[in-house]
Amino acid sequence: MRKILVVGAGQSGLQLALGLQSHGYEVTLVSNRTADEIRTGRVMSTQCMFPRALGHERALGLNLWEQQAPRITGLGVSVAGPPPEEEPEGPLTRAVDWVGDLGGFAQSVDQRLKMAGWTELFTERGGQLVVHGAAVSDLDFFTRSHDLVLVCAGKGELVSLFARDAEHSPYRTPQRALAVSYVHGLGHRPELPDAETVRCNLVPGVGELFVMPTLTTSGRADILFWEGIPGGPLDVFGTVTDPAEHLALTLSLMERYTPWEYARATRVELTDAGGTLAGRYTPTVRNPVGRLPGGGAVLGVADVVVANDPITGQGANSAAVCAAVYLEAILEHGDREFDEEWMRATFARYWDSARHVTKWSNAMLAAPPPHVLSLIGAAGRLPPVADRFARGFNDPADFENFFFEPEKTEAYLTETAAALG
Repeated sequence: MRKILVVGAGQSGLQLALGLQSHGYEVTLVSNRTADEIRTGRVMSTQCMFPRALGHERALGLNLWEQQAPRITGLGVSVAGPPPEEEPEGPLTRAVDWVGDLGGFAQSVDQRLKMAGWTELFTERGGQLVVHGAAVSDLDFFTRSHDLVLVCAGKGELVSLFARDAEHSPYRTPQRALAVSYVHGLGHRPELPDAETVRCNLVPGVGELFVMPTLTTSGRADILFWEGIPGGPLDVFGTVTDPAEHLALTLSLMERYTPWEYARATRVELTDAGGTLAGRYTPTVRNPVGRLPGGGAVLGVADVVVANDPITGQGANSAAVCAAVYLEAILEHGDREFDEEWMRATFARYWDSARHVTKWSNAMLAAPPPHVLSLIGAAGRLPPVADRFARGFNDPADFENFFFEPEKTEAYLTETAAALG
């Protein structure tokens, strides 16, 4: 029986560990926390998983919360505009506002709930769980005792094993300051009172507010997620440690920059004391193979080697896709050695998908060019455009066909308008 070590108990690590386990591999999982510590800790992400990623979970029987989590069927975009002329000092308005149909459903499950549950499932099925903060020196030992070591922990010392890929990493500093609040008590948008939708609110020159339904440890909730341009008016959470202060600051910024969202948030409260998160990181693509001091090689997984800013909501989705690609490659490889050539070829299979996410995410971090502004504005008049944009969150490769190049955007909008008469 082949022995595989998985370092990191996040979306990719646990999905891979459970998938390999189901195919008879002897899997050891290294996590820096127990299931109970994960469940009672601080929120870790703003995950919203679209149909393709959910399908990878479903294929392994890991969709344990599918019946409880809100079914998100739409994705809306609002763009803030200036106050009305008659009230120049008044609240900002919505220059653009529309909702696209996802063509399926997305879901968000608090990773505290999911990762704790998956960790328990792994041990219940006989997997070996090692609760330990793995260091480079540990991996030297593990490469001698295992056929393959997969590094799925995207932070800390282990990431330094994987060199930055300058060609695919245009940024050297964080492009957004991130602030998350999980809340109960958020009302629905009045124009769609019965719909479960993700809302993307763009405030030019300031940042973005994302609002999404989720399932957390205390039931249905919503996530309020600010992405602020560094040094701007949203970049104010760095020294905030009190959860209540974090939420109050979130709401005051909503009142100023997205009053239409604030109107439904006047009665919210945090889901729990661990329901806030703030931070920032630099989007980076890295070399997929890490070399250890003892000469062994390890393979980087998901955001260890492709870390994008969450502005396009692709983190958990990409992790699920990466785990599915790696699982398939491992199964196909049989009893052959997991050498560096195989590792690079396996990553290349994942990069074929991930490159589209990276290109799109990096583009969304920059000021939108005129043709993208035209596309987003046209989606409010042309429902098929809104639907296609929304469905790009499930299949980012499609943006190559109508988003990046002005000529393709213009041709697509002209064709769609003509088709609608």
